[in-house]
Amino acid sequence: QVQLVESGGGLVQPGESLRLSCAVSGVNLDSVDIGWFRQAPGAEREGVSCIASLAGSTYYSDSVRGRFTISRDNAKNTVSLQMDNLKPEDTAVYYCAAGRRVFGLDPRLYDDWGQGTQVTVSL
Repeated sequence: QVQLVESGGGLVQPGESLRLSCAVSGVNLDSVDIGWFRQAPGAEREGVSCIASLAGSTYYSDSVRGRFTISRDNAKNTVSLQMDNLKPEDTAVYYCAAGRRVFGLDPRLYDDWGQGTQVTVSL
């Protein structure tokens, strides 16, 4: 059974940084694609970034490209999302998800999800 646990959320001011982590168990990380998603109150779940299982290709939504960086550590079975220059509109619950050969930002493609971690960007 695949399990994902997010951590690293918190309250920061605009322009500051946070690093989210997604600990994956029940599957080897190099066999699944991992995506990061977020959902603000009253909004649909939005794809933020994803990283492929083998080649490690990455992709970002237009709203975070150049500010967020996704990476994976297969030895630790962990995927991280470094978030720099955070903006108030980045405020949301952030989720990581796993899927097989689903590289992309459509949440419907992913099978297993974590419980989410809150990120709040405010003065």
